[in-house]
Amino acid sequence: MQYKIDFKKLKWEVPFEGIKHKYLDQENIRVRLVEYDRSMPPHWCEKSHYGYVLDGIFEIEFDDQKIRYEKGDGLFLSAGTKHRHKGRAITEKVIIFFIEILSK
Repeated sequence: MQYKIDFKKLKWEVPFEGIKHKYLDQENIRVRLVEYDRSMPPHWCEKSHYGYVLDGIFEIEFDDQKIRYEKGDGLFLSAGTKHRHKGRAITEKVIIFFIEILSK
């Protein structure tokens, strides 16, 4: 059990173009620091995300609307097809801190 996450010691991983992240998984929870850039290809996501924008401007498209999230904004995205979403970096770089529940 870890009680402190030293993000400085975690290595950046690149799951695909335009996204790099560092994370720790513990007790079915992922704590993740993500950096997006404008080269991220558009893609629909159906996972849940709970986060806080540390830097930049991020736009998330839903089936019926688009919402801009700026530094200091929180976000609460539910899982499932009904809540699918597609994000994109508006600024050159966006940094978001996430807490995510891992599927069992």
